[in-house]
Formats: sequence, structure tokens, C-alpha cells
Amino acid sequence: MELRHATSLELDGGTALHGGTELVPLLRSGIVRAETLVDVRDVVPRGIEGATIGAGTTLAELECDPQIPDVLREACRLAASPQLRNVGSLGGNLLQFTRCWYWRLKWPCRLHGGDECFAQEGEHREHAIFANGFCASAHPSDVAAALVALDATLHTSRRELPVAALFRVPTEDDRRTTTLEPGELLLSVEVPPAGHSVYLKAMERKRWAFPLVGVAAARTGGLTRIALAGVAPVPWLLEGDGLDEATPLPRNAYKVDVARALVKRALDQLGGDT
Repeated sequence: MELRHATSLELDGGTALHGGTELVPLLRSGIVRAETLVDVRDVVPRGIEGATIGAGTTLAELECDPQIPDVLREACRLAASPQLRNVGSLGGNLLQFTRCWYWRLKWPCRLHGGDECFAQEGEHREHAIFANGFCASAHPSDVAAALVALDATLHTSRRELPVAALFRVPTEDDRRTTTLEPGELLLSVEVPPAGHSVYLKAMERKRWAFPLVGVAAARTGGLTRIALAGVAPVPWLLEGDGLDEATPLPRNAYKVDVARALVKRALDQLGGDT
């Protein structure tokens, strides 16, 4: 495998490598294959300038910056161990792969091109309760849910789009879980001015586990946006009837109750500040 350093925003067919906390283990296990790795740390912006956050900024840098809304700081703080937060980047966190063990164990599931979602009839306690008809994987990023709740805007090497539009629910015709095109790089995120915000997380242990349910809530003016982590193949923005639209599997219906409790607690905290 070849490793080269990027001198421009063009990858020329290579696979982007930044912190490597997600990609390197997947390369070692053979789940992801790449002939050329392109170290993009010299071309992807890093740092915080007002409302703009470089995609190369580490989670550790975000969690301690007072400019950052509370919901994003807390999501970063709860996302991983201190060691990983010091290396892992904002962009890498948004693009992390599903934690579904069937996918990670290389079962021929639908995300691997197969014709079955094994989690639907198998072990699915940690899987999706929304949009789980084709694939029941659950998106693991706390940070993505926070940015969706903040209605943040993403800048790539080719376009500008809402952070929520980076993600897509896989379908029979298109099994991708993001809208990122080959060679396209995440460059920065623009976070609009935020009022009160909060991130709450239920996990298997007290710290540094992936979310069973994460609730990001942000209130600006009279508008409150709530996004969930760990409940769908994408960060899930609550709209319409919200949790009444959940379609849990037999052994993960508890997530609906957990989500209701966390949403209520988040709204109570926002309400207490207004």
C-alpha cells in the first residue's frame, strides 16, 4: 500500500487519511481496501475562526473552545476517550462507518452488497428504530447529531450543503450512507449563531461508548431543532410526530422510551434557560 502526502485538494484516486482512528483499523481488518492512502492533513483546514470550523480540527480542540455551542462541545467530550479526541478530526467523525457488528464482521449484508440485513432477524439491540426497513444500522456520531440540530452548513472541495444532506439512508438502488462523491473532501463546517443547546447521551457504560441514543437539542429564537444519534442509519432530525413514527425491531423498542426521556430532559434544560 502506497502512502503519499496531498499537495492539493485532488486525491487522484487515492483514499483520504487524516487522524486514522477509524480508517486504519478497517484497513487492517480488510473491510476497507485502498491501494493508495493520501495524507490530507496539510490541505484540510484546522482551527476555529468565528463560526467556521476546519474539518481537520480535533474533537479535543472543539470541546474546550468557549466559542463552540454547548451541544457540540458536549457531543465532542462524550464521543471518545481523551487519546482519540486528541487525534480524531471533526471531518473523520462525521464520516465514521456504522458500528453494526454484522457489517464489521464482514457478513454479506446489504451494505456489503448482499441481499439481507442480518440484524433485522438477528441481534439488533443497538440498531436503528427509524428508517430500518432496508438496513437497520445505526449512525454512531454524536457530533453529527449536534451539527444537524444546529443546522450547520458543510463546505467540501466541490460544494456547500447542510450537514444533514451529507447523509443518506441506503436503498436497493444506492447503498451508500453518505452523498460524498469519490475524491470529494470535507473542508469546513459553518455553525450559525446558536442560543441555548444541550447534548444528552445514553450508553452502555458511563464514558466513551457509542450512543444507544443521543439527543442533541438547539434553540435559537423561537425555533428548537432536535436530532438523534444511534437511532437510524443517519443522524435523525425529529420532525412531524417525532418518536411516534419510530419502527423499532423486537429487541430494541426500549430505545423509544430512552429517547422520549432524553428529549423531555433536553427540552426541560432548554426551557429552564429561557
